[in-house]
Order: sequence, then structure tokens, then C-alpha cells
Amino acid sequence: MAAALGVNAIKNGFSVAHFVLDDLMHVLKADATTPPARLRARRYFNCGLLIIDEVGFRPLDRMEANLFFRLVSTRYERGSILLTSNKHVRDWPEIFAGDEILTTAILDRLLHHVAVIHIDGQSYRLRELGALLSPTKEGPRADSPRSN
Repeated sequence: MAAALGVNAIKNGFSVAHFVLDDLMHVLKADATTPPARLRARRYFNCGLLIIDEVGFRPLDRMEANLFFRLVSTRYERGSILLTSNKHVRDWPEIFAGDEILTTAILDRLLHHVAVIHIDGQSYRLRELGALLSPTKEGPRADSPRSN
């Protein structure tokens, strides 16, 4: 869904950058000592829509959580951020080094102008896999080869 929204944004003239959170963390760490004014030229700061995938698959350490806050804070009201996560926002302090104050500051900026799409249920990938692995209710097809 995030990729489809990104494609739609591009079709409507917006610039889009897509990162898995772990990959973005590597980039943010490499740029950690760069002054904020020079970071504006970076793709993750200057695009119209920044898609960050897989937020919450692993907890961030204190430095990573601070770098994420720096990113969100710098982009706040300057560019859109689309996040995907397997965690409810009430569980986000465990993602951001257990720091409830930092998590509140991040969520305050992220949730200010937001549309939340909450999806419950089984992943479509697992649902498709289940369909492939489950025995069919029909018997063997007449045109299927049989072992003798």
C-alpha cells in the first residue's frame, strides 16, 4: 500500500524517497555530524514524500531514536512522511529506546496532520501462502497426472 501511494504521489508531481528503517538508520548515522542546514540537500530531507517502511521491527538504540527525532523534527510541516509499522502507537516507546518523552515528541509531530490507516488481520502474503499450502476440498482434477 505504501509503494502504491508513493507511485501515485510521483504521478501527481511529487518527489518520493523510500527507505526501510534499517537502511535509513545507516544513512542517518553517516550524516549524524552534518549540520542541519547542509542536510536539506539530502534526499530524505528534501523530497515531497518520505516513505519509511518497517518501523518497529526492531527497537532503536538511544542514538538511532535521537536521529529519527531529528529527521521527523526537521521535516515537520515541510514534507510528508508515510510510515508502515507492525506496532500500535501505544507500543512505540519500546521502539524508541524506551524513552516515552522522546516518543511523545516524535508522535506529536507525526500525528499533527495525519491520516492513520489501521489494518487488522492476517498479512496478505501469509493468506496467499495459506491458500497454496492448504489441501483443496476438491479431489484430484481429471486432467492431473496420476501415479501408478
